[in-house]
Amino acid sequence: MIKTNKNRIIICVCTIALSIIGVIFVYSASRHSALNTYGDSFFYLKKQIIGVVIGIVGMFITSKINYRVYKKFAWIFYIIGLVLLLLVFVPGLGKSSYGATRWIGIGGITIQPSEIAKFCLIIFLATYLSKVENINSIKKLLFVFLIGGLYLICIMLEPNMSITICVGLTLLFMLFIGGLRIKTFVMLAIPIVIAGVVLVAVEPYRLSRIVAFINPWENPLQEGYQLIQSLYAIGSGGMFGVGLFNSRQAQLFLPFAESDFIFSIIAEEIGFLGCILVVSLFIILITTIIKVGLKASNKFASFLCCGIGAILAIQVILNIAVVTGSIPPTGLPLPLISAGSTSLFVFMSAIGIVLNVDRQSRKSQI
Repeated sequence: MIKTNKNRIIICVCTIALSIIGVIFVYSASRHSALNTYGDSFFYLKKQIIGVVIGIVGMFITSKINYRVYKKFAWIFYIIGLVLLLLVFVPGLGKSSYGATRWIGIGGITIQPSEIAKFCLIIFLATYLSKVENINSIKKLLFVFLIGGLYLICIMLEPNMSITICVGLTLLFMLFIGGLRIKTFVMLAIPIVIAGVVLVAVEPYRLSRIVAFINPWENPLQEGYQLIQSLYAIGSGGMFGVGLFNSRQAQLFLPFAESDFIFSIIAEEIGFLGCILVVSLFIILITTIIKVGLKASNKFASFLCCGIGAILAIQVILNIAVVTGSIPPTGLPLPLISAGSTSLFVFMSAIGIVLNVDRQSRKSQI
């Protein structure tokens, strides 16, 4: 009988702990807005609990499925992800909010395709990179950028700049660990940066976010409002916080407190030490996932785990950077914590894949 590996224990404990923290702070951050909007202060809490339960089920199921099956159906996953991204543009299916069409609605269920698609792309890239011998070939690089570019264009058109950045950075990371030379990496990075600048320049709302980042006090009641309120929350938390459920900024001052800016509420209520705890859980989880990937028995498993670890790390870093005013504001949920059932389910299911990789790797060593 195979003994339980400590990697699996660490991954499960960190994942469950972060999701529980998410449930607590989604309620704390949303109870006032939920009561004001829906007449039910538990509205987001109930949805988050359901999301966690479904996520745990997804994690359990994927932990039992041999990860090698994903390699056999890599193209199917890629097509599914692409179709889901295109469905948001179908009238009647696509759901819009705040000027963006990022969701599809079927009955009473709403799904965010980009959350699913980014992991479909990771599966495809892991499969492709495990088969090629020299990724520095122009032909192979063009193929990867064509495949990844279709996803990025669809996500950009929603528009969803934040997820576009996450997926783009994950693609570059996977190419890098797949053997892309540093010189080639730098040459690719230059046009990508230029393209990013152009995309910001052509959209007025993106320019306004840059201005708000540079000097939020220039327009404190409009573009700079959210960042200012976020900084108020973080600053008032101090070392130990104002106490659980005692947030002042969650009382309809900080927009999207339960989703993109939930880390601000965490900082306000449990302070700097609480933030260190949350960040430490993420660091332990991500490094353990990467560790499983590095010890995997084959390239596909290694690329798969490293890709999952990368998207998790990138999204955490960008989210915290935004709410602390370190980079220009962009809407991006904090994985496993922010409100959002699709994100919870997909991230936890992806973590289940890592658990299976670890299990299969240990079997091969016996």
